[in-house]
Amino acid sequence: MNFDQADALNEAIRAIGIGHRAIAISALAPLGIHPGHKLVLLELDKGGPRTQAELATASGCEPPTITWSVRQLEAAGLVVRRSSLTDGRATIVELSDQGRALLPKLKAAWCQVAEQTVAGLTSTPIDQVTALLDDLAASLASSVAPAVDMPGYLPRPRARASEFGPYVRRSTTM
Repeated sequence: MNFDQADALNEAIRAIGIGHRAIAISALAPLGIHPGHKLVLLELDKGGPRTQAELATASGCEPPTITWSVRQLEAAGLVVRRSSLTDGRATIVELSDQGRALLPKLKAAWCQVAEQTVAGLTSTPIDQVTALLDDLAASLASSVAPAVDMPGYLPRPRARASEFGPYVRRSTTM
């Protein structure tokens, strides 16, 4: 692959990520959640109550990220945390009644995000797009991540809780 091809591919993927995230933020903000919160809520819906460590593994997120998201979701009244009966070090997370009530709206919003994402496609069937993206995701998952100690590598600064404030409702009414 030459540089022009590589640049075109990398820029297309970057643009897809930015565009998709913008659509997701717009669709989920009226529900009082952020795209990262969607991941936790749908994972709890799919697999039931879990430890935060299990949520981290299932979602592919780092444990501190899950802890932070769970705290925000708990403050919004969408999940509840309790100590594990079998492991005093573990915290079990489960959907609250309010969280379960939000799921149909969340799933509808997530469908809206997908529909908006592919609305302009005219010649490629959705199943082919999905297959291509699945192949690309699998290829990326099997690639070696860049080394943190690379010269010039600057780790991304951690986001502050205030950066997600507008996406988490503080009240218990939805």
